[in-house]
Amino acid sequence: MLDSVGCALAAVKNEDMQAMYRFTEKLGGTPEATVIGTGAKTNAPNAALMNCLLTRALDYNDIYWEQDPSHPSDIIGAALAAAEANGKNGREALLAIILAYEFEMRWCHAADPGVREVGWHHATLTQFVSPLVAGRMYDLDVEQMVAAVGISGSSHFTLGGVVAGHLTNMKNTADPLASQAGVIAAMMAREGYEGPVEVLEGKEGLFEVVNNVEWRPDWLLKDLGEDFMITQCGYKAFPTEALTHQPISAALQVCTEHNLAAEDIAEILVETTTRGADILSDPSKFAPKTKETADHSLPYVIAAAVADGAVLPDSFSDEKLQDPRIWDLLGKIKVVADPEIDALFPGVKRARVQITTLEGNTHTAQVDHAKGSPENPLSDDELIAKFRANAEGVISLQRQDEIIRVTWAFDEINDLGEYMRLLIQE
Repeated sequence: MLDSVGCALAAVKNEDMQAMYRFTEKLGGTPEATVIGTGAKTNAPNAALMNCLLTRALDYNDIYWEQDPSHPSDIIGAALAAAEANGKNGREALLAIILAYEFEMRWCHAADPGVREVGWHHATLTQFVSPLVAGRMYDLDVEQMVAAVGISGSSHFTLGGVVAGHLTNMKNTADPLASQAGVIAAMMAREGYEGPVEVLEGKEGLFEVVNNVEWRPDWLLKDLGEDFMITQCGYKAFPTEALTHQPISAALQVCTEHNLAAEDIAEILVETTTRGADILSDPSKFAPKTKETADHSLPYVIAAAVADGAVLPDSFSDEKLQDPRIWDLLGKIKVVADPEIDALFPGVKRARVQITTLEGNTHTAQVDHAKGSPENPLSDDELIAKFRANAEGVISLQRQDEIIRVTWAFDEINDLGEYMRLLIQE
């Protein structure tokens, strides 16, 4: 929760989020759920979309990647909106959030290879999770839950093209739209609206239509309620695509250990997965014009890390996208796929970075587990520091202290509206 609301607060001033604030205001809606940043009240589906999108906007929220990737916190905004609209307390909202993580993360194991590997975005899977999350907050019975999943699962199959090539705002918006779809579906089902009851296993259902993977539906209920998968989800130490984190860490390690600056470097070789060398390093990624392309560009984030010693949200500002030091490094970077690294994926997401200096010296670092992963976790103090860095300039230090205090005790909250009002820009 703390990490997610920090990511959301960091995005409230972004130009794209300002456009979505205007869009949400024009939609209107029953004032039943609070929008982060402005504090405006709208209906639950609109609040869900806006708050999920704020969480997702900087690509700084959590990550889980097995056969499929996902960002389970993309659904937290839907859980909160549905809970607030129905007068639920913090403990009940946490139940909805747990459901979001448990089912979203199980879907990441349900296909081999993952649906992302055959051209579908993971929002395709979120559409089957969000109606269960919202439905629990709308007190749906089993038949209504089935209807809600059928309604949502009939309408939000998402092409992987939203995160390939030149990227747009839809890169961040696809999953929030699938999260919003679950709230809409739950509300429709509560009124008695029906949806296909075998949207997964029936004729022309998911398993039949997406037939270039091996489906493993047993994963969806495996040890449910006993082995809580949320504990296996990772945090992001960098506001970038997940497979860039190991290369960034390796590049920073080399530069720190050998006291290298951008001006010292002749060549950077990055060895990574085929996906990293293909989608994250295609020609458009060597000349990014937008934040959305840059934070999914392996060459750009490596160049930014080497040039500035860090990769932060402001690494993707308009000024940084024209930084001559970064552009000079882009021409010195080569990204190649390593079959041995592919063989380890997705269990180990290894990357190697080799930096050659102008003097002819070569230094290499290899990273298997990015900072923030369960194998290399962020501490509570590091999560608080990340939250404060994200919230700085949006809310006061005193308000930050209050949010941290209340979030640690989220299960004791009686009025979610009061908590949401803490998340308003000052």
